[in-house]
Amino acid sequence: MDNRVEAREFLTTRRAKITPEQAGIPTSGQRRVPGLRRSEVAALAGMSVEYYAKLERGQLAGVSASVLDAIARALQLDDAERTHLLRLAQEANGSNALLRPSRRPKQWTARPSLQWSLDAITTPAILVNNRQDLLAANHLGRAMYSDLYIDPANVPNFGRFTFLDSAARRFYPDWNLAADMTVANLRTAAGKDPHDKGLHDLVGELSTRSDDFRRRWGAHNVRTHGTGTKKFHHHVVGELTLAYESMDLRAEPDLTLTIYAAEPASPTAQALALLASWAATAVDSDESVHPL
Repeated sequence: MDNRVEAREFLTTRRAKITPEQAGIPTSGQRRVPGLRRSEVAALAGMSVEYYAKLERGQLAGVSASVLDAIARALQLDDAERTHLLRLAQEANGSNALLRPSRRPKQWTARPSLQWSLDAITTPAILVNNRQDLLAANHLGRAMYSDLYIDPANVPNFGRFTFLDSAARRFYPDWNLAADMTVANLRTAAGKDPHDKGLHDLVGELSTRSDDFRRRWGAHNVRTHGTGTKKFHHHVVGELTLAYESMDLRAEPDLTLTIYAAEPASPTAQALALLASWAATAVDSDESVHPL
């Protein structure tokens, strides 16, 4: 991905999201552009409009941390957006290469000790890479995401499932929220490693096949996937409301382990117990759980 294009479009879309009222700027008359003008961002960040215009054209090489911080404050960036802007600047300087994850074999599999650790977790647990490939799961995690395990020859991918599989509209009761989160995760991954060919290919495929994806990708939204609550509709046990905690693995820094949990004695806790019972009877010869 072209770093200048990414930086230009990211800053432009962030500027368009901030209204003068949010920035504390008095307005009068009709404005021709959404959000703030370049001159207004420059004033808020304490720099000349010419210099800010240069940065918004994507020329981030050599920009100091204090300037980036001033822009982040002016555009009211959240933590995920600040980190993304920093990565874009590091990429422009060439220093981001040291932070990129090492390339993994195309057919990566979990080492036995990692799979044992997953299996020791009694609630659903999954392992996902930056491209949103579902690389590994414990037994309950496979049962929960059984809709994704439809092609034994290919690694399940949350992007393809969300935008190309009609089952996703049932599995995610709030599909729009799930779609927004999926794209924001992929956009964040692009900032971490803009030279990931697998990610390039995935984005190209989804952009070609899904208008919903292409529109969201153009918004340049990013996010930090850490903790929260998600709702699902499983085809066997029905509604699930699960808290989740996501964490990076120290030995596998570009992989994310997500563990789901239900509130004790809740309907979801009962549904998970039913899911575990169903999974125990739905195991085929290769230990895969498939939809009924």
